[in-house]
Amino acid sequence: MGKVSIGLRGWRFDEEEVFTDEGNFRPMGEMSADTQKRLARLSALVGSPCDACWLIHGDENVRRCNVTEVVYGEPLAEISVCAEHEPDFLYWYFEEGGERLRGEAELQDEFHEWFADGGRAPEGYGEMEHVDTDPDDLPEPPEPDLEAMNVELPAEEKEKIDLRDVDFSRDYPG
Repeated sequence: MGKVSIGLRGWRFDEEEVFTDEGNFRPMGEMSADTQKRLARLSALVGSPCDACWLIHGDENVRRCNVTEVVYGEPLAEISVCAEHEPDFLYWYFEEGGERLRGEAELQDEFHEWFADGGRAPEGYGEMEHVDTDPDDLPEPPEPDLEAMNVELPAEEKEKIDLRDVDFSRDYPG
């Protein structure tokens, strides 16, 4: 068994950690915390709009966006792109210095800024080689153990936030 992508290309998982010998998903509790986090995040990314298309079309024209096919980066700070925009990400990553942010949360913001400022790969820039083997033949993933993924904050760090009282029209300090 080797490395496999699940649902989207890009993130690769140790096949033996995720699947049983029969080809079914293992229970989430048998997987590492990182694998659990990535699988849970994948469920939100599959079918989502491409980041680059979204930057072009915005929320008001999200229907014009291509669907995400590839994901790079870390969960919740990932870059998800369609096949058309994957070369743009790869160019930025390998040729424009994005590689220095490998594993960092800033990867997403920096790529988004570069792309929004008109950054694009030159015509004909190569793309990553991917091998698709039965991409539609995936077993149903196990339910994530949300209790295990939650982090309990100490009482002094907890705040009650009532979103009904938030004025979304004003700027708040970051």
